[in-house]
Amino acid sequence: SVSFTPTIKQNSLMGITGGLTARYISEKYFAMICGAQVELNVSQRGWDQLFETISLDANGYEVTSKDPAVAQIGEARNNLSVGINGGVNLNSVSFTSSIKQNSLMGITGGLTARYISEKYFAMICGAQIELNISQRGWDELFEITTTNADGYEVTEKDPSKTYTRKMTYLDIPFLAHLAFGKDRGLQAFINLGPQIGFLISESETMKGIDMNDVRTNSPQKAVYGVKIQNKFDYGIAGGGGVELRTKKAGSFIVEGRYYFALSDFYSTTKKDFFARAAHSTITIKLTYLFDLKK
Repeated sequence: SVSFTPTIKQNSLMGITGGLTARYISEKYFAMICGAQVELNVSQRGWDQLFETISLDANGYEVTSKDPAVAQIGEARNNLSVGINGGVNLNSVSFTSSIKQNSLMGITGGLTARYISEKYFAMICGAQIELNISQRGWDELFEITTTNADGYEVTEKDPSKTYTRKMTYLDIPFLAHLAFGKDRGLQAFINLGPQIGFLISESETMKGIDMNDVRTNSPQKAVYGVKIQNKFDYGIAGGGGVELRTKKAGSFIVEGRYYFALSDFYSTTKKDFFARAAHSTITIKLTYLFDLKK
């Protein structure tokens, strides 16, 4: 709502908000943890003016009621859609200390539900939730140094060694949905919000590696044969794309999305080897939705 002087009578106006959050924890004093937090959000605000009419009831008394003939600024929607999605992931992991990697491809797919609640001028607003099975992980890059014909050292990929860790998650993103375009036809959109995930399986593939040759104080020693320690994952997901909305056949969507994990899947306390071990995923996906309620 908005505080006006002179007063304008208002209904409560619902909007959505979402964005990015960064927090730095700097100190712990006894039981009190101290830090600072900054956010960058897209937030809908405004007001919905209340129009009233005065009429007489059956007893001849004046009664004040809302005037339904006057529309609000935001055009109400009540559109619930469900469907399926599928695509590919391009995965890597942010390790500190670093591990060199190739991009690891995986697949993703699941169910999508979306609710469109409001339209403000050309902007369509809603919320979206998904339940996905998603393959993540990393593919380690091994290199060797050789000398070329001119006597210079050259670094190239070592094909004799491979190490791949594949991790399958049940992902649940909660996304604010903002679209621009016509109700029927082509729309551009952005999705942004938090995501949580649960590790349901993992596997590792190793070739040409002798564990006796792996240095004790090395990143490889900390991950080879070591199970994932934190199975719960959370972070921020965001992206955009285009949607073709048809009158009877449903909606066809192409989207690119980036996921940045805020959690670590290995323990990262001061006594542990890694200071960070978190997922980074680029997803290209297709989604089909059909309307349950228009």
